[in-house]
Amino acid sequence: MKLLGVTGCPTGIAHTFMAEKALKEAAKKLGCQIKVETNGAIGVENVLTAEEIASADAIIVACDKNVDLDRFNGKPVLEVSVSDGMNKAEDLVQACLNRTVPIRKGNKKSDSSQTQNTSAAHQIYKHLMNGVSHMLPLVVAGGVLTAISFLWGIYSFDPASEQYNKVAALIKSVGGYSMGLMVTVLSAYIAESIGGRPGLLAGFVGGMIAGSTDAGFLGGIISGFLAGYIALAAVKALRGLPRQLEGLKSIFIVPIITIGGVGILMMLFSQPCAALNHWMMGSLTKIQDTSPILLGIVIGCMSAFDMGGPVNKAAYVTGTVLLGQGNFYFMAGVSAACITPPLVLAIAATMKKNRFTEEDRTAALVNYILGSTHITEGAIPFAAKNPLKVIPILMISSSISAVATYLMKVQVPAPHGGFLILGLVNKPLVWVACILLGSIVGAFLYILITPPVKETNEIVDEVKETISLSPLFKVETVSLSLEQTEKEEVIDEMIQMLKADGVLNDAEAFKAEIMKREEFSSTSFGTGIAIPHGKSPAVNTPRVAVGLSKKGITYDATDEVPVSAVFMIAVGEGEGDTHLKLLSDLSQKLMEPAFVKRLNECSTKEEIVTLLEKE
Repeated sequence: MKLLGVTGCPTGIAHTFMAEKALKEAAKKLGCQIKVETNGAIGVENVLTAEEIASADAIIVACDKNVDLDRFNGKPVLEVSVSDGMNKAEDLVQACLNRTVPIRKGNKKSDSSQTQNTSAAHQIYKHLMNGVSHMLPLVVAGGVLTAISFLWGIYSFDPASEQYNKVAALIKSVGGYSMGLMVTVLSAYIAESIGGRPGLLAGFVGGMIAGSTDAGFLGGIISGFLAGYIALAAVKALRGLPRQLEGLKSIFIVPIITIGGVGILMMLFSQPCAALNHWMMGSLTKIQDTSPILLGIVIGCMSAFDMGGPVNKAAYVTGTVLLGQGNFYFMAGVSAACITPPLVLAIAATMKKNRFTEEDRTAALVNYILGSTHITEGAIPFAAKNPLKVIPILMISSSISAVATYLMKVQVPAPHGGFLILGLVNKPLVWVACILLGSIVGAFLYILITPPVKETNEIVDEVKETISLSPLFKVETVSLSLEQTEKEEVIDEMIQMLKADGVLNDAEAFKAEIMKREEFSSTSFGTGIAIPHGKSPAVNTPRVAVGLSKKGITYDATDEVPVSAVFMIAVGEGEGDTHLKLLSDLSQKLMEPAFVKRLNECSTKEEIVTLLEKE
């Protein structure tokens, strides 16, 4: 089965590529092909071609940002959030294999099929995050440039100050212009996500009004949604105009309606928004001054709760807004809380290797780099495996780091960069110590609540023990030369081998299970190999029957090549996962031409059994 995938998160830094990897691993595990298009911060990569879309059996769209879905009209499309793409990849691929994915119809983003597949809350979140993702690079660049200017002195931009420096003033001016666009760009791209290009234009105007009237971040959000939905309504209302007026509509009529409507509404709403914005920021500053412990706990829990998700972004964006107002204390706690989760995993993997598999240990150690550069998402794979235990530990750890930062009155004038911006921090060593305090406490807690992981050799010993108790291959269920040449007759012949050796207690019931699977899709995956399989109470003990054919078998093969080797897998209902994992490995082995060649060179049943057991 050929699948396609599209992944994209609002910032395009980590979630996009983690979802891509998860989908590829799930597809490989379930035996199908997938190509994944990523919509990351550096642009669209692995773009899906028209030919690939036409030949695809299903498409998984795991995105929290708008992508072009119209190209998938008429195809089975499964649309989910990017977090589901990371954490539920196997379920998504299985849904495609089960052919339960709805066909996408229509060409409008707001059509009924879109509404059924995506909740209203998720749609609002996608629009908001589209604005945030376009705003963040401006905030990061502007904040870092402003912070760099402070290296010459905190008042180095002021001509009246003794610290004045022309270079510093120039850098701060550039940073200020970048930061000044924050609200405007946020509003514009929220509107663009909802109403396309007409919304974008109105969003720019609404954002400009919000930014210039102190309505601030809150006003930018309101103006963005107003502009988007007004543009959407205007375009829909004017859809009946003659096509000859299309140019006039797009250049003259729609812009006047949308920009005029949003502008007038924002002029009316700007003062209430400004008052609410000032109250919110004043409340946060008051909490910072009167109860740094409470503020640190709130910020720590928010930052570690979803690590790059909407709750985390709410804390981060609030920090950047206050940063633009000259409050460097608040952002110090937010950054500390975001840096801590990946460091918790890295330190835990260093202290106790036996709490991680070899692969997870390698990934955990990479978190030293991710955490040090303020990339919280490195902790997500570990939290996803055991969220009820790991996420609370990370929230506690981040809270400790944030509380310590606020108590020590650390100031961080840049919104991103992690330890790369230590030169800009007023108390760099103290800040690092605060972060390490929370990270080390979290590492001890992680080690305390997670059991040791079994090493590979222990798992192999268990597998060997299981095999010795119930061998999967026996010469009694191997045929060097099958008599039949038609699919169902060959299945009957192999079932009789299993029945004769006592593997089955009900041959007819097991055959019904086998044929049920064949009706869904042929179990011949090409290259002359077929693997009919069934899990049924009719199976007394797990077994793989092997049948070679010199005549060739007509088996509905995908490549129309006659089948020369059949492996019939029989598993009972009560069996554990050990046999299923071994059988999964067998399926992958049979896709290797070298292994199939060695199999065909076997001249006795004993050689076949020995080869299969060895591999």
